[in-house]
Amino acid sequence: MLKAEFPPDYDWFAALSVLVDLGYLRIRTDYTGAEILVPHKKPRKSQRNPQPTLTPAQKADNRAISKLRVAIEQAIAGIKRYNILVHRFRNRRPAFHDDVIALCAGLWNFALIY
Repeated sequence: MLKAEFPPDYDWFAALSVLVDLGYLRIRTDYTGAEILVPHKKPRKSQRNPQPTLTPAQKADNRAISKLRVAIEQAIAGIKRYNILVHRFRNRRPAFHDDVIALCAGLWNFALIY
């Protein structure tokens, strides 16, 4: 889906800081970007490596990335509290879903202030 929405031919993420989870492991090879943060994946168990673990530096990197992602995930969950984003959206007006998401994000930000 990412490649369909953002073709790798262009430099979409060149000037952005991109924070993704382990579902996007190949984003570094497919796209160019100065700051693409992907957590480290634990190595597979094998005969040579019967108890695979991450190094302390890799664990610290993953912890730092997860601290950033927690705030993002909480904001997404807060926006989803407005049920229009959770249920099936049946409106046929073009680009209205963008307006709905912007409205819900604005309401969520307003709720954070007060």
